[in-house]
Amino acid sequence: MLKIRLRRTGARNQPSYRVVVADSRAARDGAFIDHLGHYNPRTEPPTLSIDQEKAQKWIRQGAQPTDSVKQLLRTLASMEKSEDE
Repeated sequence: MLKIRLRRTGARNQPSYRVVVADSRAARDGAFIDHLGHYNPRTEPPTLSIDQEKAQKWIRQGAQPTDSVKQLLRTLASMEKSEDE
């Protein structure tokens, strides 16, 4: 099964994350299939950049987002709504 999940990058005590599509059996920082964006919780406000078209394409193909990625996608959608108004 494919998962859309966070892949940790950055130095010790300074995490940043890549949003990737990976096999559910792969290690957290192991092999991945596609890179969808990045997330940096250490900036103020947190930096979030995800290619939503790619994410929707993978979801339609059966990839399951993890709970943390679902929350990030919701946040991104609400940020875009507020920018449109």
